[in-house]
Amino acid sequence: MRFWEIGLIVANFGLLYWAVITNKKGGRGLFIPLGIALSLAIVQIVVEGGRWEMIPAYLTPLLLTAYFFIGKRKEGGKSRIALTVQAVLLTVYLLVSVAPPAVLPVFSFDEPTGPYAVGTTVYHWVDDKRREVYSDNPADRRELMAQIWYPAAEGGGGERSPYLQNASKMTKAISSKMMGLPAFVLSHLGLIKTHALVDAKLSNSGSPYPVLIFSHGMNGYRNQNMYQLEELASHGYIVIAIDYAYEAAASVYPDGRVAVSKTDPNLTSNAQYGMHIPLWTSDAAFVLNQVEKLNQNDAVGRFTGKIDLDRIGMLGHSFGGAVTVQMLKNDSRVKAALSMDGGFYGPPVSDKGFGKPFFMMYADETYSKIMTSYDDVAEQFGGVSREAFEAPRKEYIQKSGYALAGGGLSILIPGSKHASYTDLALFSPLLGLSGTDPRRDHRIVNEFSVAFFDRYLKGKDDSTLQDLAAKYPEVDFKVNN
Repeated sequence: MRFWEIGLIVANFGLLYWAVITNKKGGRGLFIPLGIALSLAIVQIVVEGGRWEMIPAYLTPLLLTAYFFIGKRKEGGKSRIALTVQAVLLTVYLLVSVAPPAVLPVFSFDEPTGPYAVGTTVYHWVDDKRREVYSDNPADRRELMAQIWYPAAEGGGGERSPYLQNASKMTKAISSKMMGLPAFVLSHLGLIKTHALVDAKLSNSGSPYPVLIFSHGMNGYRNQNMYQLEELASHGYIVIAIDYAYEAAASVYPDGRVAVSKTDPNLTSNAQYGMHIPLWTSDAAFVLNQVEKLNQNDAVGRFTGKIDLDRIGMLGHSFGGAVTVQMLKNDSRVKAALSMDGGFYGPPVSDKGFGKPFFMMYADETYSKIMTSYDDVAEQFGGVSREAFEAPRKEYIQKSGYALAGGGLSILIPGSKHASYTDLALFSPLLGLSGTDPRRDHRIVNEFSVAFFDRYLKGKDDSTLQDLAAKYPEVDFKVNN
């Protein structure tokens, strides 16, 4: 909970308990505590932004007014039973007021640890060479929203960026498309600020900078790994995240149009997922083309000549990890790649590996399911045959082994879940998306991510990776042969 939220609840419930215990009724002097209670509610809403989770707390000035002016004070005070009942009811209401904002927090991101401040800017790119496959109009072209985080000059200006631009549209899509929740549930995400400064001046101290392309998961969104994107930018990377239109939760275009996800909710099999790979890899290749154009001639001059096109990496989560694998395999511009609990959809890698640096981060939750044999869960699957159960598992194990062959790196974070590699792990403990310590999971991911790309895009030695392996022995860091 935020500072003024805590202050509002503590002070206003303190006043309510005081009124109940002392049996305050009527009198001009009671306008002072009422003024305090109402003022705190107004200040919290103005300073921090109001949200639906705080509605019970916002009603406390009304409850205080009702208690002060409805009913009469009894001579000799109220009975112990009456006092106890009122105190119990007030305590129940306190719990009702505290629970929603506590379990659906307006969380903050850890401060990036790199030497650079972080800037961010957004682009709307249209690929005139490709039609929009999700449109019935053959004249419609493929449109993508992309956001860039970059090393910013100190004092380079700009306000802190919100976590989500077009927040009302995005929170609605994230709630419904990603989580299957009512549209309003995650509306408070629109109140979250990041550390990045909007349109800040690029720092010249380390340019030209290496580039990283980030791919979200199926029905994800470009900002879903903010904890990681800002961290990488603070360590001297230009990081570009793509909204894969109509297969992201939502993309909001500059004119207000919203490309809401149109993916099949019954998308489950490897073959079905594989059918989406060409669209995403084409999008990623197009974005790389746009990066080249930015380096040649950025309209505002920010990135012109500041991008090192010989040092390009990719990273992705879930389906975005599968896209990253295919880009590393097929696009010579991508020199190193990181997959965070990603799948292996599409054509397999050679059994000798990529011949390029590749890092696979497994979630304990996913890996445990993959390693579960049919015999262990046969009773749960009823009529599902052993062959049908084992086929996707065997395919994953084989493709994973091929991708890691020849020196691929891997870790498995104990207790982690699939969403532990995203911001979703911070949303709410009620959603069951986080491991035992999501902040620690994020630190591990960030430290290994920076070390990996520093090693293979900046040419540093592998001492940092080895130091991290010693620092976090539980993640079982491996160099696979």
